[in-house]
Amino acid sequence: MSVALPSLMADLNISASAAQWLTSAFLLTMAIVIPTTGFIMQRLTTRAVFIAAMTCFCIGTLVCATAPNFPILLVGRVVQAVGTAIMMPLMMTTVMTVVPPENRGRVMGNISIVISVAPALGPTISGIILELLNWRWMFWLVLPIGLGALALGYALMRNIGETRKAPLDILSVILSAIGFGGLVYGLSSIGEGAAHGVEPALPLWLSPSIGAIALVLFVARQFQLQREERALLDLRTLAHPAYAVAVVVLALTMLGLFGAVILLPILMQSVMGMTTLQSGLMLLPGGLLMAIMAPIVGRIYDKQGPRILVVPGSILTTAALFVMTLAGSSIVILLGAHLVLSVGLAMLFTPLFSSGLGALPQRLYSHGAALVSALQQVAGAAGIAVLISVMTLRGSALAAGGASAHDAIMGGVHSALQLAAALSVLAIIGAFFVKGTPGGSAGHGHH
Repeated sequence: MSVALPSLMADLNISASAAQWLTSAFLLTMAIVIPTTGFIMQRLTTRAVFIAAMTCFCIGTLVCATAPNFPILLVGRVVQAVGTAIMMPLMMTTVMTVVPPENRGRVMGNISIVISVAPALGPTISGIILELLNWRWMFWLVLPIGLGALALGYALMRNIGETRKAPLDILSVILSAIGFGGLVYGLSSIGEGAAHGVEPALPLWLSPSIGAIALVLFVARQFQLQREERALLDLRTLAHPAYAVAVVVLALTMLGLFGAVILLPILMQSVMGMTTLQSGLMLLPGGLLMAIMAPIVGRIYDKQGPRILVVPGSILTTAALFVMTLAGSSIVILLGAHLVLSVGLAMLFTPLFSSGLGALPQRLYSHGAALVSALQQVAGAAGIAVLISVMTLRGSALAAGGASAHDAIMGGVHSALQLAAALSVLAIIGAFFVKGTPGGSAGHGHH
């Protein structure tokens, strides 16, 4: 979507800060809906959840494709996001329930292609569509794919697991929405304000602070409800150390991924003078490399367990981010570093998802998947916000000191990448604590 914002602004006659809501509202909706998915998946059958999610997604896509104005386009994005939010945890929970532990790595490898490669390919595909057609085609071309998936699911999907009558705690839903929503919105508006020089409507610290307070209350409420098995998001998942470590390392990894996805196009377009399409094509080889690596990584995980992958993966990721800070405007070095980064990330995603969720008892799979996905959203928004803010602050400081616009942007991007690399060092430390045996069970004798 981000690639299409300039043409949307021209077509619908809206400002940059309004257009940004098409991405922010999507992320925000995901952050609000995902924590409720653990609950939804216990109440409804797998098939019902899948059909509801895909229907939402298709309706949202149709609304976007036909939207006559900005408010309706925004509504379409929100409806799309509701479907998307349910899909991810549903997929992970289904895999954990259906696939025996010894094959999980392979299957999770295929899933992580979707999770990691889509963000890499998205901008390229958008770039190609926008070169040839208008922005509505971004939705028209997705709609038949969504409808096809819906039809296949309707025909082939069967139910797994038992449903149970879990009462919905409305207070938890409200606190979760304010908590995760406030945090994601606050962080992304800091990023946006920094990137576009947009003056925020509220003081920047307000929304994240309210979000943080609501999250603390949300956590306290879940602890209270867990005793009666009524929690919206069961936090006992975090009592399993293998899961907790995997979640933390995954969050740090997401920072690196989003950092690269956001900062590299800025570097290529503003400093190296590439077009949107060219910068998208530069990121394509990395995305394809990840897709090729994922099944291989899955097989290694099934045979050897997570640590043999996670430690080198985190080291490669960190090294690649450090090299990017030194690349200057050399396209070759940048492309090489991005390929190394892609290999590192490919070695991290599958083992972290599989060993993390594999450490949980089956009744907590849906909650574990929901929590991983929610934290992924928050980490992504936080990463973008922090890195873009660092880039902008450093850039303005350099410009004020008399640097040219070109050098100011480059200095800003390099500072942001240095921070991403520094955070990635924490992932290396965490990687040494990742536990799990080959065959997916984290040290449990029983399968």
